[in-house]
Amino acid sequence: MKKKMMAVLLMALLLCMAFTGCAEVNQVSNNISQEADNFNVTRKLTVVNARTDTILLELTGTFALKNNTDNELEVIIETEEGKYKKDLVYLNDYTMYVVEDVSGADVDKYHYEINFLPEWGATVTHKD
Repeated sequence: MKKKMMAVLLMALLLCMAFTGCAEVNQVSNNISQEADNFNVTRKLTVVNARTDTILLELTGTFALKNNTDNELEVIIETEEGKYKKDLVYLNDYTMYVVEDVSGADVDKYHYEINFLPEWGATVTHKD
């Protein structure tokens, strides 16, 4: 009986520790997402055609992301204090995207660069 009671107490302690850790991870994740959506985190967005492994678009800068109901990725870019641009990336069964946090780089907050099919050399750069 003592062994069963100890096992139950140990399991309860482990569950409590696991949920406490999950709550902390969730809070940290929410904080990072909020900072990124407030244009305080430098990130890199890469959109890939998963069927052909072709990179369709790359974006590096401070931007916010949102998936809308039209199966599009909304990218809001802050170009200068209080001024924004919005780009849409259509998502389908063959399109995927990856967002990396590249904070720590010494970059201009209002500088961004978009590369469409980078091997073609088509680049749009904004710098005030």
